[in-house]
Formats: sequence, C-alpha cells, structure tokens
Amino acid sequence: MSGNLLTQALVYLAAGVFSVPIAKRLGLGSVLGYLLAGVLVGPFLLNLVGEPGDVMRFAEFGVVILLFLIGLEVRPALLWRMKTTIFGLGLAQVAGSAAVLGAAGMAFGLDWRTALAVGLVLAMSSTAIVLQGLEERGLRQGPVGESAFGVLLFQDLAVIPLFALLPLLAVSAGVAHVDHGHSIVSGLPGWAGALVGLAAVAVIVVAGRYLTRPAFRFIAAARLREIFTASALLLVVAVAVLMELVGLSPALGAFLAGVVLAESEFRRELETDIEPFRGLLLGLFFITVGAGLDFGVVAAQPVLIIGLTLGLILLKFGAMFAAARAFRVPQRAAMTTAVALAQGGEFAFVLLGFTTQARVLDPTLARLLTAVVALSMALTPIVMALYARFVLNRQEERAEPEHLPFDEGDPDVVVAGFGRFGQIATRLLIANDFKVVLLDSSIDQIDTIRRFGWRVHYGDASRIDLLRTAGAEKAKLLLIAIDDRDKALEMVESAREAFPHLTIMARAYDRPHAYQLIKAGVDEVERETFEAGLTFGRKALVRLGLTERRAGRAADVFRQQDLKLFRQLEPASGERERYISATRASRETMEKLLRIEMARLAEEEQLDAEGDDGPRADDLAATLETDRQRV
Repeated sequence: MSGNLLTQALVYLAAGVFSVPIAKRLGLGSVLGYLLAGVLVGPFLLNLVGEPGDVMRFAEFGVVILLFLIGLEVRPALLWRMKTTIFGLGLAQVAGSAAVLGAAGMAFGLDWRTALAVGLVLAMSSTAIVLQGLEERGLRQGPVGESAFGVLLFQDLAVIPLFALLPLLAVSAGVAHVDHGHSIVSGLPGWAGALVGLAAVAVIVVAGRYLTRPAFRFIAAARLREIFTASALLLVVAVAVLMELVGLSPALGAFLAGVVLAESEFRRELETDIEPFRGLLLGLFFITVGAGLDFGVVAAQPVLIIGLTLGLILLKFGAMFAAARAFRVPQRAAMTTAVALAQGGEFAFVLLGFTTQARVLDPTLARLLTAVVALSMALTPIVMALYARFVLNRQEERAEPEHLPFDEGDPDVVVAGFGRFGQIATRLLIANDFKVVLLDSSIDQIDTIRRFGWRVHYGDASRIDLLRTAGAEKAKLLLIAIDDRDKALEMVESAREAFPHLTIMARAYDRPHAYQLIKAGVDEVERETFEAGLTFGRKALVRLGLTERRAGRAADVFRQQDLKLFRQLEPASGERERYISATRASRETMEKLLRIEMARLAEEEQLDAEGDDGPRADDLAATLETDRQRV
C-alpha cells in the first residue's frame, strides 16, 4: 500500500510507537525495535508504505541533527584531551579494518583497487546505532564510551579525504568522473571536487566563527523561543544544503558546524532546542533502514549475504579489538568497544552510491554490499544484547590486584567499600588518629585509588575469613560503605553473627533499605543522600533570604523530627499500604512542626532586634514535643 508522504510517516510512527516499548520490555533496546518495525511495514512484508525512499530522505535529517549535536560537544579542550583516541585509535581502526576487509575482498577475487575501496567503505560504523546503544546500557561515559566516540569522530572526519581518494581507485581506464546529482561539482574530476569540498568546509568554519554569533545575539534579543529554535534548525538545514551542493555528506557538514559553535555562549540553548527533533527523526531513520532491507537480494543469495555479514562483523571486531589493545585500552573495554563498532554505518550507504557513480564498484557488487551493511546494522542491537547478557553481566574475569599484607597491630575500624561515600568517612577517622583497614571488591576502584597512595585491600568483605584476617575480631567498628544493597545486607548479617562485639555502621540506599539493615542487626545506619540533601536545602533557604540562624534551625528541626519519625515508622516498614499511609501523615506532621518552629524563631529574632528580654524557646526538644502532641 503506497501512499503520500504523510501516510507513510503515519505508518512509520505508529509502527514505532507499538514496537519499541515491546522491544524495550524484552530487553532488546529501542534501536532494534525501530528496525523490526521497519521490516514489518516495509515492502517485503506488509507493504504498508511501498518504497521507503521518500521517508528515508526525510529521516536522514535525524542523522544530520545527531552529528550537529555531537559537534556541539567537541570543544577544543576535548579534542586536545582525546587527540590520542581520535587520531591514534581512530586511524588504527579505519586502517586496520580497511586492511583486513580489503584482504578478504582480494581472497574473493576482487581487484586490489576494488578490494581497497570496499575495505575503506565498510570500515565506517554507525554513529547513530553505536551511541544510542551505549547510552541505553549506561556505557556512554567511561573508557568504552570515550574509545567509541573517538573512533566514530575520526570516521566522520575521514569522509572528506575518502571522497577525494575513492575516485582514484576506479578500475576503468581514464580519469573517473563522478555524478553528484544536482551538486555544483557534477562532471568535475575527483581532485577538483575535493578542492570545492574543502572550500565549503572553510566557508562553514569562517561563517560559524564570525557570522553566526552576531546573528544569534540579534535573534535572542527578540526573546521569542520559537524563533530561536527555527534559527537553529535553519542553521543545520543551510549547512546540509551547502554540503549537498558540493557533493559531500550533509551529516559531516552539520558536525563541522557544531564543532565551530562548541565554544559559543549559545551552545546549551542550541542543544536544548534541537534535542527533541533528534530522537524523533533518528527513530524514523532506524525504521526506514529496516524497511529498506532488500530481502530480494537476501532471498536470492541467503547463504552468501549472511556469511558476508557475519564475516564483516567478525573482521571489524578483530581489527577494533587489536587496535584498542595496542593503545592500552583495558581488555574488557576493548572487547565492548569492538562489539559496538562491528557493523557498517550510515556513511557506507553514501559512499557505496558515490563509488558506483565513480565507477570504482560494480552496481551489482554495490547492491550486495548495501544489503550486507543494512543487515549488519540490524543485527547490532541483537549482538549487543547478547553480549551484555552473557559477558557484561557476568562477574568480571580479570587479574586480581596485588594482595597487600595487612599491617601488624589491631585496627580500630574496618571499612568495607572505599568509594565516594567511604572515602569521606575514612579521611575523618584517619585525621583523628584512628587506625583504619580499607577493603574494596572493585578492581577498577582499587587500581585508581592506589595511584593516590591509599593502601586498599582487595576482597569481598562479606567473607568472614577476610574480615577476620583484616582484624575484625579486635576492631571496635565495622563501617559498611558499599553501594550494593543486597551485599550490604548480607555483610551485616554475617558480621553480626561472627563478631557480636563489633559495632556495625552501614550506608543505606533509602528508608526501606535502612529498615532492612536495622532488622539485620546494624547499630547505626546512614541514608546516603540524607545529610547532603539537608545541607543543600539549608543553603537554598539562605539564598532565598533567610538568615543563617533560621536556615540552620530549620535543618536541625528537620533532622531531629525525621529521626523520630524514622523510628516510629519502623514497625510499619514491612506493610506497604500501612507504611505509605503513615509516611503521608508523618510528612504533614513534619511540615506543621516546621512552620510552628519557624514562626517562633522569627518572633524571637524580632524580639532580639527590639531589645526585648522576653521568654525564649531554649529547650527546643521539649517545646517541639509539646507541639507534636498538639498537632
């Protein structure tokens, strides 16, 4: 059922709305949900939209916006900090992937020039799929996200020289001429087209640096949010059109425009205004990729297509893993990065069309490779989901850190968990001359902390033998500061049974967890965000005009009453409905008591200002208890 553009968009959006939540519920990720939706409504299954070309052209704008937003994050300081990752690891990945894929092409009988072109085209990975997948799994930050981002950034930058290099690999005799459609470089030799492209890049850089900022200042002065949003979209569209005119990728131009504006004072505003369009259009792009899978080519040569796709994934995985290890990326991070980047990319579609026009690749071979790239992109979310389930979620199998000998003598305190929470408490203890033994089970945390001179011992503090070796039998206090709720509960139970004399303090995630720890036998519990949130609120009161005394008294009253209510609610903690009802009532009581005390304090400050020596509320606890009874 083919129809107009609105009908196609309606079908695509409806398919995405229904399929993505199901895919997320099954743990497959949103990208795979979009791809499956596209396959479902595409011309080879339900045929609800006919050929997806029209919507694909519109949806590709999602990739353009994604690259623009990525460019906004690439500040010069970041480029300098990541120079080794971008220009070292990125170059190694592209060169390594092109080499192994080119060698595989020659093994299949391709001419070396054709094989090299195939290797360079297939070395590109999907920026949209990789970043979305890493973000969904919480890997966007850290060594995996940084390595993947650096490689993808280099791939985006490498597209410019590839447009100049690939026509030189034309197998047919003579100089290759490239048909750029409606671009102004139609009919020009490859080197001339490259010069025009570089000139366009220079225009973007100069205009972005010297023209866009005054323009945005002028527009911002109008104080019309929708006009600023329209201006941001106008900038992206204008850059995309310029790049198409010179035969280059619109996404690449958008990325360069974002880089130019990365230091602009309007960067955050641009990100906020454009972000909603990115998610919607990227989802539409993924759907059109799924709908564009040519099952006719796959059905004609299923074994070959599937074999080539798996071969592409394995060879790119090997090349990326080897490059990452060569640049000393940790083995686990290197493997995760390699899995994430093992597919073909959006730019491969552009480059395959470009090389066909340049007579570098045969149209039949280009169609075959297009199907392989699309299928590899569709398989990536599945591969990532399987990898996350069977590798990432398994206990990390790495060489344990050096087991430091425990110091002779009896410690005063054994600290289990030396993260951000445990470090603060530990430094306070050490500053007061208490002897502390530090335990942590995170290999990465220990590797980092030991560089700062801390003697942190590796091991699982829930093991009684390790606690005994650490000196728990002679220690006065066990401080449990780990962020694993179940492990903390297990640790309290085992330590209370093995060392009944030991005072145990534990970090709690929230109130329910705190009640569980109390039932397990902990002597003192501290909710991890309570004091920080209370201090934050006190500072907010001061900023709003309250005196330090009133703000401090408000925090003290809140702390005391919260502790009383915490103890009063403990019997109801195991009954959900009763606990919710009691919590609601206690919150209202707390607010009334705070208002009473703040009114009394305001009156007291007024009497002080007038020099009146009238009655004072010195006994805060007693007066509040009276107020509690009245409330």
